[in-house]
Amino acid sequence: MLFYILKSSICLAVFMLFYKLCLEKTTAHHFKRLYLIAVILISIGIPLITFTEYVEANLIITPELSGSTHVFEGETFQDYIPIILWSIYALGVVLFLFRFLKNLYQILHKIKVNPKYKNQNYINVLLRELTHPHTFFKYIFLNKTKYEHNLIPREVLLHEQVHVKQKHTLDILFIEVLQILFWFNPLIYLIKKDIKLNHEFLADREVLNQGFSTATYQQILLAFSSNAPQHNLANAINYSLIKKRFTVMKTKTSKTIFWLRSLIILPILAILIYGFSGKTIIERETTSATKAIQKNATPEQVDEYNELARKYNTMPKDHFVVKNDEVERLKYLYGIMSAEQRKRAEPFPVFPPPPPAPEPPKAVGAEIPSPPPPPEVPKVEGAEIPSPPPAPKVPKVEDVEVPSPPPPPPPKSPLEHVIDMAKKGATFYFNGKKVSSDKAIALMKKNSGFNISTNTNNGVSVVKIQTQPIKN
Repeated sequence: MLFYILKSSICLAVFMLFYKLCLEKTTAHHFKRLYLIAVILISIGIPLITFTEYVEANLIITPELSGSTHVFEGETFQDYIPIILWSIYALGVVLFLFRFLKNLYQILHKIKVNPKYKNQNYINVLLRELTHPHTFFKYIFLNKTKYEHNLIPREVLLHEQVHVKQKHTLDILFIEVLQILFWFNPLIYLIKKDIKLNHEFLADREVLNQGFSTATYQQILLAFSSNAPQHNLANAINYSLIKKRFTVMKTKTSKTIFWLRSLIILPILAILIYGFSGKTIIERETTSATKAIQKNATPEQVDEYNELARKYNTMPKDHFVVKNDEVERLKYLYGIMSAEQRKRAEPFPVFPPPPPAPEPPKAVGAEIPSPPPPPEVPKVEGAEIPSPPPAPKVPKVEDVEVPSPPPPPPPKSPLEHVIDMAKKGATFYFNGKKVSSDKAIALMKKNSGFNISTNTNNGVSVVKIQTQPIKN
């Protein structure tokens, strides 16, 4: 929200500066009226414009799980700053809304309780208090005594009738509503002043177009100068800027110069849209069977690869210990590196082949050794020696089928891991800042290539999501 307000204010400031330098003293008052209203809406809308850029999806990185100890951080004062700022903003909106409704009630009350006289399409409201003429929609507020004694010049009445005819009250109400919503922005007060002044330029020109003398009209405006109070929602003669009005009355602007100045706003508008609009990057999945690979590795990823490769390249061959997660990480980092990065990096380690698995005992067609022959018994004459009992039959071993172990389950994706941890009530951090579980899931859906580290301590799980490699 803060960046949106800053972008919108910068855009409005640029438009107002262009108005002050190139348009304010010209006589194209109708164009200036449209310009002042339009630039407010354009300044509000430019930061809301979003340009979408599609890129290829990055390779999915397997979450790194570790059981390291993590100290849980409690809430700090910074966590309450958004609540405090929103409370101040809401209080300002309430106060300015009350002020607007109060002024509106006062002006409607004046219309109701004071005598009114209809004159063509205008209604004159006669007030007892001393006030200079001002308008609100079709109502023209005049001092009763001066009006009844014909002390108000015809030029002044015609000036106020122009405000009614051109519906200048709509512009005032529009800027008043914006002032309620953006009460903290000083540019709203400045452009409100410019809008009211341009209304006076419009009314002055209409009066002079009726054939009245410029010098006489200026003398009448000076004669009507007073310190009478001015209503915020009404169009009235602003005597503090009467000198600038006199200057514009005598100014004649060439159409060629005006259009040349007006065309300058087009490149300014293009620059503001390009510089202050939003940009969204959406990862687009590839249709090939292989995973999408980024064109180049970041400097941090190259440093991580060099550190791991150097570790295995310098490891003694007689004591070579290989960790599967480090080998997979090396393969991934080497795969996303460009050819130029591979030339400057450490050579990829040569890992010894894994030891062969022990052979299971053969059970098919096993040969059973025959039992040894019985010992010979010496013959005794005249004696019948019984024959020895037959040897027991050894059962034949049939062919035995040894079942193969089931394959290991596939590893969970980073998004599935984050969803599981959210169900378990884990705490999430993105780039060191605490975020909600819904925000963490949204981040992983948007970019599944973030690095993830999950730490569990005393039953409390903390999940860190970072754009940079996680170092233990």
